[in-house]
Amino acid sequence: MGCVKNHSPARAKGIFVEKNILSSINLMGERARGPKEQGATMTKQRNAEADLNISHAEELKILRQIVDITSSEMDLARTLKEVVGIVNDTTQADSVFIYLFDETKTNLTLMASKLPHKKMLGNLVLKVGEGITGWVAQENKPVAISQNAYQDARFKNFDVLPEDRYEAFLSVPIVYKGKAIGVINVQHKKPHNYSSQTVNIICTIAKQVGGVIEHAVLYEHIKQKAKQFDSLVKVSQSITSENYLDEILNLIVVVTAEILNSKICSILLLDDKKEKELVIKATQSLSEEYKKKPNLNVDRSFLGEVIKCKKPLACQDVRQEQKYFYRDMAVKENLTSMIAVPMIVKDTAIGVINVYTKEPHVFTDEEIGVLQMVANQAAVAVENTKLMQEALKAKEALETRKLVDRAKGILMRMNNLSEQAAYRLIHKKSMDTCRSMKEIAESVILMDELNSASSS
Repeated sequence: MGCVKNHSPARAKGIFVEKNILSSINLMGERARGPKEQGATMTKQRNAEADLNISHAEELKILRQIVDITSSEMDLARTLKEVVGIVNDTTQADSVFIYLFDETKTNLTLMASKLPHKKMLGNLVLKVGEGITGWVAQENKPVAISQNAYQDARFKNFDVLPEDRYEAFLSVPIVYKGKAIGVINVQHKKPHNYSSQTVNIICTIAKQVGGVIEHAVLYEHIKQKAKQFDSLVKVSQSITSENYLDEILNLIVVVTAEILNSKICSILLLDDKKEKELVIKATQSLSEEYKKKPNLNVDRSFLGEVIKCKKPLACQDVRQEQKYFYRDMAVKENLTSMIAVPMIVKDTAIGVINVYTKEPHVFTDEEIGVLQMVANQAAVAVENTKLMQEALKAKEALETRKLVDRAKGILMRMNNLSEQAAYRLIHKKSMDTCRSMKEIAESVILMDELNSASSS
């Protein structure tokens, strides 16, 4: 009998992926080495494909690199970096970009690049159908332009990217289960013919890593939600603690800034005496200038609109927003995008929580939802504190009334006064000495107790 080899699930998966990729690469090779045409067409085709001449050994190297990615840990940043490296080594490109869809599947965000674009990663956003990249994602088809790519009618210019002036542009969809989940862009500074072999290999790489990227994205979302859950638990625990309101609100802004990776988070409440003004009650900003900002008028400020409409409002750039009073300070403190949500109690807005980012940022529905949950809990903390203060005031008033009544009785007995006269005497003494009626009543009671003790 023959000996049957048993493989572990991970090894079996690797062998399956390896065979699948190898067949794809072999198919690409067959397409690239298809029937030759005669004359000028044949010569032009051979010259166009001369830009990429991959040997069988190099194909196997690409295969092994892809298999390594599929069997590696589900770290999104590391996965994307490795994919950029493979594509770069394969094409000798001057630029490689990877865009991925957000959760809504309506926007593409720049997530990885060959050249350093730290400020742009996670912040550069394209709508589906916008630019060549958006078109490729929408149509789920590759696009190859050998020169003057920036003159293509679909091209989107960002101004901040030097790659916008590169001549050649290859864009292919990253596919998972037949649908585009992102896009890989390859660019060359000089005119460059992308052969059918080049396009096929990059398409195959994009297809094979699609599942890995999708799983890595889901894993990142799960980690983020776990972090958000832990943070919300901290907020809930602070609300049910015996800490003072200021301590609770300060903890909330610190935790919220961590959740949303925000430069500044603040809580502003309506002034108890001037309900048309918002006052900063808590912020984790270290800037004294920010902390000492004057109160905001509800009728003439951006945050006032949040109070009036009782809905979240976002601003892409507060430095350009006319209703944002402190534009100069925003420039100085490097504040750009802002989202503000109302703190609501019993259908009444009592304040606002806002967060700022350093770079332009489009706030997702999930981010807004998390911030609204925090705002709701903060509103409960404020309301609970007010109720507690009112209860303490009522309790203190009752105790004061009992003491004053007792003191009145003593004065009525000692000085043969009417109840009204005794009350007026206590009140006059309180006004003359700038002491509370409770303190005067306690003094009268103490004096009576001392007299009683000495006489006995």
